[in-house]
Amino acid sequence: MTMRRSIVVGVDGSPSALQAVAWAAQEAARRHVPLSILAAMPNRSTYGVPIGLSASFFEQEELEARTHLDEAVDRAGRTVTEQSLDIDTRLGWGGPIHELLECSTSALMVVVGGGRRNVLERMFLGSVSAAVVAHAHAPVVVVRDLPHVEVTDITGPVVVGVDGSESGEHAVTAAFEEAALRGVELVAVHAWSDLTVRSPFQVGIDWETMETSEKALLSESLAGYAERYPDVPVRPVMVMDQPAHNLREQAAHAQLLVIGRRGRGGFSGMLLGSTSRALIHTVTCPLLIVR
Repeated sequence: MTMRRSIVVGVDGSPSALQAVAWAAQEAARRHVPLSILAAMPNRSTYGVPIGLSASFFEQEELEARTHLDEAVDRAGRTVTEQSLDIDTRLGWGGPIHELLECSTSALMVVVGGGRRNVLERMFLGSVSAAVVAHAHAPVVVVRDLPHVEVTDITGPVVVGVDGSESGEHAVTAAFEEAALRGVELVAVHAWSDLTVRSPFQVGIDWETMETSEKALLSESLAGYAERYPDVPVRPVMVMDQPAHNLREQAAHAQLLVIGRRGRGGFSGMLLGSTSRALIHTVTCPLLIVR
């Protein structure tokens, strides 16, 4: 028997984590796979050296983590009410990033909440979601908590960023799979330039002609998927520049945005491209990032 890989979701008691649980539960039911809910606690030591906190601190952390797990199981059960859902819970002592990365080696996908850190926090402290996206072995979905919006109620097409890179091609494949699974339209967004084309330089660009040419190239890059996904309608969107901005605009009316971890630009050693890094903390719908 082939073992079904689970969807892993990390919880920490935050509203975004509970939204992530709801989304993950819905997707696990849709795919008929198990749901693994993980609560991770601080490591008791650093490089094998105890960090000097009392035992009561870790006891309290464990108590809170178990409470988070109970809340998450309840939320998953309330989200998927008409179908049976195979749920398991896990406690980890290696810290959230380490534990989620460990789980990602065998997961179908990893789902995390996108916290609302301010700019300074993101600059100096980073975030669990960004670290997991950069290093995970499986696709990662970042789910943000939006005021007065349940993530499971978000409808619309699937949007994908197309840039011709290897990571971008994986994103296109994943996006077609997601659109077919949901029975919705796929919006394929391609930007001619990753850089912002300032107005003085736009004067010499015949954008109407270029747009037609680029749309033809975009259609060619998507044509190979028509046979495999004949029931997925595709709407190509061609823009001049600012892929992150334009993807964010399209995602405002979508149920899922799919992008590659790294795009066609930047340095080969970079784990996250500028577009994916910009979208992690700003896009409103769930964001699926593939390797």
